[in-house]
Amino acid sequence: MGHRFDPRHVEKLDSPERRKMLPPNETVKMLDVQRGHTVADIGCGPGYFTIPLARLAMNVYAVDVSPEMLHLLKEKAAHEGTRNISVVESPAEHLTLPDHTVDRVICSLVLHEVDDLKQTLSEFKRILRPGGKVLLIEWEKSRWRWDPREGKT
Repeated sequence: MGHRFDPRHVEKLDSPERRKMLPPNETVKMLDVQRGHTVADIGCGPGYFTIPLARLAMNVYAVDVSPEMLHLLKEKAAHEGTRNISVVESPAEHLTLPDHTVDRVICSLVLHEVDDLKQTLSEFKRILRPGGKVLLIEWEKSRWRWDPREGKT
């Protein structure tokens, strides 16, 4: 199994550095989410993108392998009064979502952790409706200075 983010370092996923580098509200706008859309946030963690997406979409599937992250997301969503998030404990390589059920997929800083990239991308295609869009955000070591896995700049 590839390296998985350690939930004990969850505070790094919503740090000032990350918000500056990857502002959540501005980032989700790239997906052109409409009110009637269903979105899958793959590797959602504690909801960095999930909560902003829930404000735009009809429904958001918050998918993560970590029950701890999903628990934190549920608490955050309850605190925000957000009711259109469905949490799904599942690896990205074998999503437990039906075929053609989402209009948009976002996957941020997760692909470097998966065991089978080709299978993961195939899963994104499988769950997308025709005409759907995918937003992939991933590390490019030569350009990024901050890494939440290491907590260093």
